[in-house]
Amino acid sequence: MTESVDPRFQDLDAWSPGRVATAIWESQLAAVAAVGPALPQIARAVETAALRLTDGSGRLAYAGAGTSARIAVQDGSELPPTFDWPEQRILFLLAGGEQALLHAVEGAEDDRDDAVRQVSTATLGPQDVLIALAASGRTPFTLAVLSAARDAGALTIGVSNAPEAALLVACEIPILVPTGAEVVAGSTRMKAGTAQKVVLNMISTGVMIRLGRVHSGLMVDMRPLNAKLRQRAAEMVARIAAVSLEAAQQALSLADNNVKRAVLVAKGLSPEEAVQRLSVTGGNLRAALGDV
Repeated sequence: MTESVDPRFQDLDAWSPGRVATAIWESQLAAVAAVGPALPQIARAVETAALRLTDGSGRLAYAGAGTSARIAVQDGSELPPTFDWPEQRILFLLAGGEQALLHAVEGAEDDRDDAVRQVSTATLGPQDVLIALAASGRTPFTLAVLSAARDAGALTIGVSNAPEAALLVACEIPILVPTGAEVVAGSTRMKAGTAQKVVLNMISTGVMIRLGRVHSGLMVDMRPLNAKLRQRAAEMVARIAAVSLEAAQQALSLADNNVKRAVLVAKGLSPEEAVQRLSVTGGNLRAALGDV
């Protein structure tokens, strides 16, 4: 379906820029709307993945080729700064390797042997979660990664834009987002890519929320690595702990700029007590604040 030609756009190259922009905009809206029916499966993926990752050792892995690989890297690479997710707990299994993110690698998406090698090198196992993406659902590299990961015991989640895709049959949690034909036939970076990014946004953010890395809608595990983020961190501490901005900044200084610990310090705990409290609650600030 993603590669079929939509007769509505057969004269696309003769249209005015405004008409083309309207057509693409409408197609993007349709791509987001197509995610709706998949919400129950997305919720299932979030809950199951969070359970697998909750012990602190499991890794979140992404697999894909071409556009899907680039979307996967965009999603996963933002988890460390946003949620302080450890870099060593993220894996990218990409057709053609990292060089394929910027340059096309001939035959990479057909290389099943490389897929199996990457899974073996990564030593995926029962503690890990793999999200495999393929618009067509039949990319040989991605299917081989998924199969090898599932054989190794990893939880496998598949995201595809094609009904009856082999990828959705091979994984444990299938997520179908049928975006249909593209405005430019076969250009899956458009509708299919948009829908895949929306799904990944929901899965990764949902998992981080379930793992206690969000409190009251705030990114309390973010890494305050610049002036803007340090200011944001102070504002979060002030808001959650109900203290002045100055007191929040002082608490952050005592807590090594860790927002969660700073909240507890601002509420009266010592830095050492804050560390211990969060350790007991698995890093969940809401639970740590329960009897402060």
